[in-house]
Amino acid sequence: MELCPTIKNILLLDSEGKRIAVKYYSDDWPTNAAKEAFEKAVFTKTQKTNARTEAEITMFDNYIVVYKFVQDLHFFITGGENENEIILATVLQGFFDAVGLLLRGTEDKKEALENLDLILLCLDEIVDGGIILETDANVIAGKVDSHSMDAGAPLSEQTITQALATAREHLTRSLLK
Repeated sequence: MELCPTIKNILLLDSEGKRIAVKYYSDDWPTNAAKEAFEKAVFTKTQKTNARTEAEITMFDNYIVVYKFVQDLHFFITGGENENEIILATVLQGFFDAVGLLLRGTEDKKEALENLDLILLCLDEIVDGGIILETDANVIAGKVDSHSMDAGAPLSEQTITQALATAREHLTRSLLK
């Protein structure tokens, strides 16, 4: 038995079971076809459940899968059959909340795809090589945010910067017409 809890994979799928962002930390699925088959099977098994208010836990192919849905995004964390479900649920909640912070509460497929770089950085901040690094959503979002813009600007000021950049872009377009 390993001393340190490990994650087998983290999946972010859409409402049809298609990949948005996935990371595998185990060789349990050696080919891309095996990974896609696992994703489809997990999605099919969990799609009829009501995991919108809180995380659900299921056993699937000798893996513990913790999952939660919001709008058309489906979040999954997979661990070995001997992993602690509470730790897996904590990782899921950290990922879920960090994505919510980074997407500014607009958690849908379109917004997730537009900010895929932030979500992938978020995955890198949470788990490295299967080892859990961080589960606090504010810390994760803060680290990801510091990668995506200058280190001195806090997360709350980014929306103002983005708004000014958008306004500047629209003004430029209207002047060039």
